[in-house]
Amino acid sequence: MQLLISPASPFVRKARVLIREAGLMDTVEEVIVTTTPMNSAPEVVAANPMGKIPALIRADGPGIYDSRVITRFLDDLAGANLYPESRIWEILTLEATADAIMDATVSMAYEMRLRPQEQQSPDWIEAQWSKAARGIAAVNSRWMSHLSGPLNIGQIGVACALSYIDLRHDARAWRNGNEALANWHAEFSTRPSMIETKPD
Repeated sequence: MQLLISPASPFVRKARVLIREAGLMDTVEEVIVTTTPMNSAPEVVAANPMGKIPALIRADGPGIYDSRVITRFLDDLAGANLYPESRIWEILTLEATADAIMDATVSMAYEMRLRPQEQQSPDWIEAQWSKAARGIAAVNSRWMSHLSGPLNIGQIGVACALSYIDLRHDARAWRNGNEALANWHAEFSTRPSMIETKPD
């Protein structure tokens, strides 16, 4: 199998961390592609008609896409139990919260990096940050208990979302007022899977 990736994407990183945690490095080949929302790479479009990454190319079936679909598929393949049935709805909600933070902060980056400055909307950027900030605060106040214990996809998603903010929006200082989450993130970031997938 091949996973089409761009290392800076937090959605891609979530899948790459899972691959390492689930012991699938010999099963999934990571293929770096150059693609943007304005000019999707042909190989990405061939695997995902939306032109988004990550996309997983399989030998025995059509390509699958959306990071949550890919991580669920790979977890099932490896039997890694990163979607534990005993807490499945809470874990899925935490993963969805992490993905929403990613959505908002990636949208901010696109607005600032891909649009000419005179066409950028500060109101749009701030609205997206408000969504991300609410998500971060919710994890810090409501979900910390789910960030402890055996590894699960919610933990991976949250770590990748916060690390992306450090990469693209460090000036937002998300740690202020979220000290418990900041401490957790600092510890989680020392995992080999996080170190190996850190964007340059």
